[in-house]
Amino acid sequence: MKYIKYILILVFIFTWFQTDAYPDLLKSAIDDNPDIPWEIKADEVEYDPVNKVYIAETGVSITKGSKRLNADFVQFDHINMKAVAKGHVIMTAGEDIISGEQMDIDLNTETGMIYNADIFIKENHFYIKGDKIEKTGKNDYMAYKASITSCAGEKPAWKITGKKLDITIEGYGKVKHAALWVRDIPVFYTPFFIFPVKNKRQTGFLSPEFGYSDRKGFGYNQPFYWAINESSDATFYSHFMSKRGNKAGAEYRYVLDEKSKGIVMFDFLDDREVDDGTESSSSDYGYEEDSFLRPNSDRYWFRMKADQSLPLDFTARMDIDIVSDQDYLNEFQGGPSGFDSTRSSFSSHFGREIDDYTDFVRENSLSLNKIFNNYSFNAQMLWYDNVISRRWEDDNTTLHRLPFAGLNSSRQQVPGTPLYWNIDAEYNYFFRIDGTKGHRADIHTAVSLPYNYRNYFSVEPAFGIRETLWFTDADENENPGMDENQHREIADASVELSTKFFKIYDLDDETGILKKTGLQPEKIRHIIRPQVIYEYVPDKDQKDYPFFDSLDRLEKRNRFTFVLINTLTSKSGLQSLSKKDTEYVYNQFFSFRIQQSCDLDIYNPDEYISEDDYFDEYYFSDRTTPEKNKHLSPLYGKFEITPARYFSLETDAEWSHVKGKFLSRNTGLSFWDNRGDKAFIEHRYTSEFNDSIYANLNLKISDKIVSFGEYEHNIKDSKNIKTGLGLIYKAGCWSVSLRYLKDQEEHTYGFMVNLQGLGGIGID
Repeated sequence: MKYIKYILILVFIFTWFQTDAYPDLLKSAIDDNPDIPWEIKADEVEYDPVNKVYIAETGVSITKGSKRLNADFVQFDHINMKAVAKGHVIMTAGEDIISGEQMDIDLNTETGMIYNADIFIKENHFYIKGDKIEKTGKNDYMAYKASITSCAGEKPAWKITGKKLDITIEGYGKVKHAALWVRDIPVFYTPFFIFPVKNKRQTGFLSPEFGYSDRKGFGYNQPFYWAINESSDATFYSHFMSKRGNKAGAEYRYVLDEKSKGIVMFDFLDDREVDDGTESSSSDYGYEEDSFLRPNSDRYWFRMKADQSLPLDFTARMDIDIVSDQDYLNEFQGGPSGFDSTRSSFSSHFGREIDDYTDFVRENSLSLNKIFNNYSFNAQMLWYDNVISRRWEDDNTTLHRLPFAGLNSSRQQVPGTPLYWNIDAEYNYFFRIDGTKGHRADIHTAVSLPYNYRNYFSVEPAFGIRETLWFTDADENENPGMDENQHREIADASVELSTKFFKIYDLDDETGILKKTGLQPEKIRHIIRPQVIYEYVPDKDQKDYPFFDSLDRLEKRNRFTFVLINTLTSKSGLQSLSKKDTEYVYNQFFSFRIQQSCDLDIYNPDEYISEDDYFDEYYFSDRTTPEKNKHLSPLYGKFEITPARYFSLETDAEWSHVKGKFLSRNTGLSFWDNRGDKAFIEHRYTSEFNDSIYANLNLKISDKIVSFGEYEHNIKDSKNIKTGLGLIYKAGCWSVSLRYLKDQEEHTYGFMVNLQGLGGIGID
């Protein structure tokens, strides 16, 4: 065998595929580094002067980097730039492979033919076969008697065959007389089938969704994607529902830089059905938990979130959420433009969620922020859209802040003294469509003197003073005779005493038991931290002041709060890659907090809360607030266990000394393992308001079968909120899922088949 290093001829094979449909193979072919020579191996290499062609025969192997061509025979016409490769032709580039009996190539026109061709594309895991595959243009291919699948083997689990297959790179594949085969059985035929062949963002239709619902009928949702430019794109939706009409939607996204981005979404439906209380409209198209009708047919939802960096290190944020009626978000929770996907998208891109789908008062805001060395500035326009009041034209007393501005300082030392100071100031203009409006300015400054006595204890007394000014436009029907201009001065004082006991335990893990918990802890630090906090706010009659929020009614305090905190923190070593240094990971895997407050005065909110104020006593209550007409607050406790692996537990509760029962208790418990099994159960209880349980389970029965389920029950009202079961079977190149969901309004059955590389189709 001759070994020849000669930059020759058969550049053609790789050049032919340089813009092709097979991304890894083509991209590799494009990267023609002139510093790397072509290496040719063949038993015979000669030049035919008569026909002016180069010929290589027997065991031909042409390589350059990760590119390789093997054949029994290669002929190259360097004048006309045409080439032929015959006999066991195999070309590889990276992990992509093309094989066939013969390749005929014209390098000038970038066209050619592969006979009895097999193509494997690693990125999509596609196998394409054809009696002939012809390259008809720079980015265009045509295959005859072709098949495509993402399954390996001579008898794939599924494949799509067609008489003729047209492929345009970064475009679509089109099959005439297409048939879907399961093993050797044809199960579906269509005279025409289209699928995307794209690896870059590109304008075009996305995979559709089909569905059925008792309330909506048969549905077909077709998205269309528009790649506007490198920094923005849009998706348009046309969602046809046989019972309700066509819901049109649009989503626009842009990213200018890491701190400047936005998403805008809008949907509109001219609904064929209404809930106007006539005949069966409420039972068919209303909701049990909603006591309001929905007579409108014009239904829409406009929402957006945007972040924008500004000069001088200012940042701006905009959140908009305007919905047509109180039922819309309940009705359209699912789907690509539904509530669930919107909330998930906003949370992942901006770290901010939207109000729950059950909230009929929606928050809209525009904010401006800047952080200085020792100060932070925040300004905001805050509008709460009350859907019920807007639709029914009731008196709308919803409170808005137009605007809010706040300046806060960190705690700073007074120069030349042991004293520290801080200040919090804010201005609001409170606006209501109906009711009292007005301006409020509030400033609170405090001075503290922290002191540590060796390592035994620390004490920090503090003294503050608050000045509040109101300039109101009072509603005579609501507050007759209210003074429009008022002010309030009120002082406060506090003392915090705390100490800390700790011990560090060295762990001997000779048994290896601790390794199984996760991070192989070497040490555990146990800290016990008792605290005593005294707060004093003098008694002051505030009933005649305007009321906008809790800052307008400062409860008197002569209160001690006792806190005991227990924590366990592990220290685990992680060997670095260099194996010279060890990095340490700290995990606070256990914490327990118990808290009790006692006011020296009897707590009576009626002393300063007017019956005409827009709230009840719970509006101001916190965990230090005593029970009504008593000295003691409820006993509060919180317990958390979060080891490195397998489970986590979090629970908190409030116990009433007066009623002798829990006022609230909440527990969440999670389990998981290395197989992928997951379980979560949560119980939430608030006296007289809520008592519910929620659970979900993902169980990996085998490597191919996963089952899942969820259950939510309202214990207080004895109602099942949600029950769901499902099963997923995953093969190497396809999967099928079955799902059943029952909520308070309807039953849903789902069936979905997913073919790897082509997406899914099913009924939901």
